[in-house]
Amino acid sequence: MTSKSVVPPESGTDDARSADTRAAEKDRRRTLEKARSNASAAIDGDSNTETPSLKLAKEYLSLGGCRRSKIDDNITEVRQWDEDPPEAERFWKERVETLSKDERKQVEDFLPTINTP
Repeated sequence: MTSKSVVPPESGTDDARSADTRAAEKDRRRTLEKARSNASAAIDGDSNTETPSLKLAKEYLSLGGCRRSKIDDNITEVRQWDEDPPEAERFWKERVETLSKDERKQVEDFLPTINTP
């Protein structure tokens, strides 16, 4: 024997999803497609997904920068064993060292770490 309840199904349950409207299904599909598009752009290296911090770190490294980060207990330090090429050194002093402490840490977090080859 099956009884019919007058209480609507709880949101997020299978019963609630089976009672979705066409608009809800359309909205869910649109959200899924947008998520797939965003993931695809990130994988393909779409520059629109890069933060300013990541762009600065990449530019510094592309100039031959040698600094590496050491992250321990969420504390970031920058180490430099080899001398940077003049262009990379100038870039670091003009574009990274002039940032606020928080912004500089974000750039430093994108540098290769001392734990990576």
